[in-house]
Amino acid sequence: MAFNFKKEYKEFYMPKNKPEIVNVPAANYIAVRGKGNPNEEDGAYQKAISVLYAVAYTLKMSYKTDYQIEGFFEYVVPPLEGFWWQENVQGVDYGDKDAFHWISVIRLPDFVTKKDFAWAVETASKKKKTDCSSAEFLTIEEGLCVQIMHLGSFDEEPDTVAIMDEFL
Repeated sequence: MAFNFKKEYKEFYMPKNKPEIVNVPAANYIAVRGKGNPNEEDGAYQKAISVLYAVAYTLKMSYKTDYQIEGFFEYVVPPLEGFWWQENVQGVDYGDKDAFHWISVIRLPDFVTKKDFAWAVETASKKKKTDCSSAEFLTIEEGLCVQIMHLGSFDEEPDTVAIMDEFL
C-alpha cells in the first residue's frame, strides 16, 4: 500500500472544524511563488498549480523510468498547501485579490534530494512541453500554528479566519 501523508500525518492534513494548535516540523516542498488573483482564468496562480503537479507526479512516477531515486517508496501525492499575504495590509483585504502574494507548495517525501528535484523539473518540462523552472525545492519549518478546516468558497474564508482570531 502506498504511503499516504494525509493518513500518516492527520494532525496536519485533516484539521478539525474548530481551531487547534499544532507544531509543524521542518519539511521539504515543491514550491512556486507568485502574485495575483487566484481566480484569474489562465492566470499566474493556475499556471503555478500546473507546474507543481507536473513536478510532483514526475517524482511520484520516477520508479517507472530509468532514473532511480535512492530510498524511493510508493506514495500518494500530498495535498496542495499555500501561504498567502498582502504587503502593507493589516490582516487581509479579500476585496483586493490582485494584491495577493503566495507560495503554493506540495510536500515532498524525505527521500527526494535536490538532485532528484532538479531531474524532475527538467523531465517534467520536457514531457509536459512547459517551463517548470519556476518550481523550487523549499524547506519550511512553520513551528507553532493555529489551524482549522475551512469549508466553502475562497470568498467565505474570512469567516473561518475570524474563528481562529477569536481562539487566540
